Amino acid sequence: MSSVETLSSGPLFGLPLSELWFALLFAILGTFLFLDGFDFGAGIIFATREDAEERETILSAIGPFWDGNEVWLVVFGGALFAAFPPVYANLFSRHYLLMFGILGSLILRGLAPEMYEQRHDERWQTWWGRSFVAGSALAPFLLGAFVGNWIAGTPRSFTPVGVVVGLTVTVLTVVSGVAFLRLKTRGLLRDELRAYGERAVGGYVLAVLATLAVLAATVPALRTAVLSGPVLALVGLSVLLAAGYVLALRRDQDLFALAASAGLTYGLVAVVALLVFPTIDPASGLTVNAAVVSTLPLNLMSIGAALLLPLITVYFVVLYSAFSGPAQPSEGY
Repeated sequence: MSSVETLSSGPLFGLPLSELWFALLFAILGTFLFLDGFDFGAGIIFATREDAEERETILSAIGPFWDGNEVWLVVFGGALFAAFPPVYANLFSRHYLLMFGILGSLILRGLAPEMYEQRHDERWQTWWGRSFVAGSALAPFLLGAFVGNWIAGTPRSFTPVGVVVGLTVTVLTVVSGVAFLRLKTRGLLRDELRAYGERAVGGYVLAVLATLAVLAATVPALRTAVLSGPVLALVGLSVLLAAGYVLALRRDQDLFALAASAGLTYGLVAVVALLVFPTIDPASGLTVNAAVVSTLPLNLMSIGAALLLPLITVYFVVLYSAFSGPAQPSEGY
């Protein structure tokens, strides 16, 4: 039997590849929300600072990382297109406005700091500073709205579910941003960040509860899933992680706070995955097994992912190791 026939005869090693790719897809989404999430959070916190040196420190803290972190969004889109092409087509065609909004806010978030550094007069930096904050806040909000509408299976761009999920994701980025910036800053800025983090994580827990309540009230098909054991267990775990986050901030254990924020992020994405599974596109009713590509390309992609994802992970470990330690305002963006 040829290698092509072997790869076409069934899934590799008898593995449930369609379910594994579904899990991988949401793991990639969670990785993007966590890594680029603390960049978004740093951009939102930027709005609270008036001191020029503190603003430069925040820009220096995220400067080496933000463009690399956005790679995970590209990987997410590529994985969705490669493994579940009908879902990719359906989601993006239904939500063109949101997708353009997300891309526009990401462009603004990336362009604004570059322009901010070009001139040092007050009006110029005020304008581009506000643009940086706007892009940093709009990107997670619109991405959350996209995910909320995906869960609800609605073709509309703005819905109650989309708005509440958008707010939840935005607040979560502040939680991550505080933990990251406390690792990268010193002095008064670092001390004041603790209060922001405590308020943000409390707001996040309330936002999660509000999200589940809105889902149960507006999407009858999801009421059973919202009240299921796994979802409630993840909500309980999120409350414990939020408490651990606050405790870590108060004990100046910022790395543990960042780890807790990662747990909150992946927990939120896991809740989304549980709510939609075994469907992957609630609007059309497509299930994971019905939407996945045929056996041969699925096997080939699985081999490629098994080779490439460890290399990407090593790259990020090296990147964050190379730029570890406190950021200095003199380093520039």
